[in-house]
Amino acid sequence: MAKAPLPEKLAAQNRKARHDYFIQSTLEAGIVLTGTEVKALREGGAQITDAHAEERGGELWLLDAHIPEFHGGNRLNHEPRRPRKLLVHKREMNRLIGAVTREGMTLIPLRLYFNGQGRAKLELALGKGKKKYDKRETIKARDWQREKARVMRARG
Repeated sequence: MAKAPLPEKLAAQNRKARHDYFIQSTLEAGIVLTGTEVKALREGGAQITDAHAEERGGELWLLDAHIPEFHGGNRLNHEPRRPRKLLVHKREMNRLIGAVTREGMTLIPLRLYFNGQGRAKLELALGKGKKKYDKRETIKARDWQREKARVMRARG
C-alpha cells in the first residue's frame, strides 16, 4: 500500500518579491542542505527576503538566505548565511543564466518549502526590477480593481 503524500509545508516566503520585481517565469529547484539546516527549517524562522541566486563555476547558488542555527545543534551547527547549491537541470540553468546575462534579469527566491515527499524545494523566479513609478502604477491599478469590484458588488 502506497503512502499518502504529505501536504506542502511552507518554511519561508519572500512576499516583497512581487512588489519589487516583474516576475517573468518560475521554476522549482532542489536545494543542498545539511542536517541541522533541515531541522532548523522545520522549526521555522528562515528568511529569504534579501536572498538571490547566481551562477558560480557552472552551478547555481543561493546567496544571502538566512536559516537560523538549530537550537539543539552542537559545535557542528551550520553557518546561517552560507551559500547553498541549487539543483536544477542543465538546460534550465542555461536558460536562466542566459536571461540574466543578456536581459539584465535577476533570480529571486519566492518561497522555500517542503514538498509532498518531505524534500526541501525552492521556488525560483526570473524577474526584472521595478522602478519607483512602476510600483506606484501597480498600486494604482490594484486599488482601481478593488474599487471596481466594490461598486459591482453594491449594484448587485
